[in-house]
Amino acid sequence: MEIIRRVRAAAVAALDACGAFEWVALSYLGFSGLLMILFRKNLPRTGRLLEIHVSVIALIFALVISARRSLTANWGRGSFGRILRVVRDWYPQAIFLFCFEELGALEQLVRQGWRDSWMLGFDRWLTGVTPTLWLQQHLSPALTDFMQMAYLSYFFFLTVLGFILYIRGADSARDNSPKRFAFWTVMTSTMAGYVIGYTISLFVPVESPHYFLSALHTVPLNGGPFTWLSDLIEHYGRVHGGAFPSEHVVGSFVALLGAWRFRRRLFWIFLPFFVCMCASTVYVRNHYIADVLAGIVVGWIGFCVGQLSMRLSRACPQN
Repeated sequence: MEIIRRVRAAAVAALDACGAFEWVALSYLGFSGLLMILFRKNLPRTGRLLEIHVSVIALIFALVISARRSLTANWGRGSFGRILRVVRDWYPQAIFLFCFEELGALEQLVRQGWRDSWMLGFDRWLTGVTPTLWLQQHLSPALTDFMQMAYLSYFFFLTVLGFILYIRGADSARDNSPKRFAFWTVMTSTMAGYVIGYTISLFVPVESPHYFLSALHTVPLNGGPFTWLSDLIEHYGRVHGGAFPSEHVVGSFVALLGAWRFRRRLFWIFLPFFVCMCASTVYVRNHYIADVLAGIVVGWIGFCVGQLSMRLSRACPQN
């Protein structure tokens, strides 16, 4: 009975320390973990992947519980406690990256084969051409480098907005809203958008024009320093699959909506970068137009889900 009581107390403490971000993130990790077990025959190295998966879940619980205890414990008043709470606030960035990289191993988990022909068919219906092949006649080193720069701008949307909201908050803070409410609304909304996108990718696996049309891409994407940097990142971090919907667009659109709500002037700075980034995803052959349009829809849904989640009790972590 004592063991049961301790386990129950630990579970209550863990759940109590979680906020809306964890509710969304852990729901997805639990769901994807269940799929890994149910469809383990389709997953090479199932045991190893599950070990990593469960370890990440355990680390999340350990971090949020420790950060919560640091608010009242004597050891939490020093620099270690402050650093721990900062890590607790910013660890979502690592979760976004982990889930995306893990998606590469799960793309053929539920459904075998690729559904690129669906996306290609939509693009041809919409434009009358195959976009990445049509664009080959318009390639130039200068334009390619600009598009690679626009593509890389994705990495700054959430970081810049998050940092500003973390330090300064919204333009017009809500009355009686918890500290960093705006920051956690954007983080939770981003996770919600990604979760929806990841789930769609599990059931509609799309590998991207980079792979599916590689034999037809006869003109290389030559550019300058931004092209070199993008190629370096893609070399070490490219995921084979997960193209539909575009998670680049999902995350960037959530940040754009977050800027519109909380830091309106930043929205107008983000907007031209966002438009160029959407175009660049097709230009650099990483996405179909269908991926981009779906990313905008999923990003909007994710932002709505995030806002609704943040209205619930204890959605915003204590600081």
